[in-house]
Parts: sequence; structure tokens; C-alpha cells
Amino acid sequence: MKFDTHFSFSAMVLLVLSALFPFVAEWRISLDDGALVTHIENGQALWLLFGAVFTVCYSKPWEKPAGEKQFWMWATLWWLVLLGRSTSWGRVYFPDAPRIVFHAIATVLVAGVLLSLLSSPLRKEIVRRIKDSPKPLWLMAVTVMTFLIADTIEHHRLLAPLFVREPNYADLMEELYEIPFMVGLFLTSFYFMKHDNAVSHSVGVRYQHNL
Repeated sequence: MKFDTHFSFSAMVLLVLSALFPFVAEWRISLDDGALVTHIENGQALWLLFGAVFTVCYSKPWEKPAGEKQFWMWATLWWLVLLGRSTSWGRVYFPDAPRIVFHAIATVLVAGVLLSLLSSPLRKEIVRRIKDSPKPLWLMAVTVMTFLIADTIEHHRLLAPLFVREPNYADLMEELYEIPFMVGLFLTSFYFMKHDNAVSHSVGVRYQHNL
């Protein structure tokens, strides 16, 4: 496995913000009867939708060779799964819709991610990237760390009191830690997309030179 060990500015910013979040309770920020958390959740949903649209538009999977094409379509589907999960598969915005609708959305999206792995080109591409593609070590580490903290707070795990100074701020803390996770996930994905484009450009230049 190859890692890019450069400690990027974006990783540093996300790390500093994450370290400051536990002190939010001491700033006595008004929760506005849950409205603040709702606004953050809505912003996160828009961000996840942006991640899906940006991935398609920037990676242009239809122009990629087999393997890369499936990989970036799969990555886009992952963004939609995260969007669906963050909105309870649409229940947040359409609470009166029949329950079967939300089950259908969840089933289609999750099944799409899992069934995609039946594609041999996709599996080979995932293995190739794990082995050969450089990965932004620190950015990935911060992303994973903030996800684990958000999960710890959500499920009230043993270490949750380290990040939640006051119980009534627990929901806010969970949503705050999901922000650097989602941003870090996007930046990691963007790192891979830029690397792919750089490799494609280099191959194109060499091809034209040989002509």
C-alpha cells in the first residue's frame, strides 16, 4: 500500500476544528429547541448531494476505461447511500409518506452498492487502488477519527463523555463531528479524482509524443 504522508492544510483545519468541538457547550450556544441541529442536518444533506453530483461531473465515468468507470459510478452511489441514511431514506422531509416507500429507497440504494461488487472490473479496480494508488494518510485518519467520534456520541459508548460536556448538547456534538467526517470524505475522494486525472493526462501526453 502507498500513502501520501504530507500533512495537508485541510487535514490540519479539520483536526483543529474537531479538537474545539467539545468546548462548544461552554460557549452556551442556543440550541433553539432543536432548530440548530435541524439546520446542520439540512446542510449535511445538501453537502452529500453535492458530493454525488460533483463526483459524477468531475470524474466523468463515461469517459473512463473499464474498472475506473465502475469505480466512480460506485463512489457516486455511496454518496447517495450516505444521503439516504442522513435523511432516514427521505422520512425526514416526507414523514407522512407510506413506510414502504422508505424501505424501498433504502433497499434499492444499499442493494445497488452491494450488487455492484459482483462486477469483476470493479473488484479488480478496488484491489488495484488499495495496492497501488497513493492515499492521503492524515486526511483519511482525521476522517475516520471524526466518524468514530460521531458514532461514539450517537450510541452513547464508553468514551462519549470525553466529547460531550453537557448531555443536552449531545445531538449537536454528534452533528458537529459529522461535518469534518463528510468534508474529509469529500476531500479524500477529490484527492483520488485529481490523481486519476493527472495519470490520464500524463498517459495522453506520452501517447501524443510517441505519435
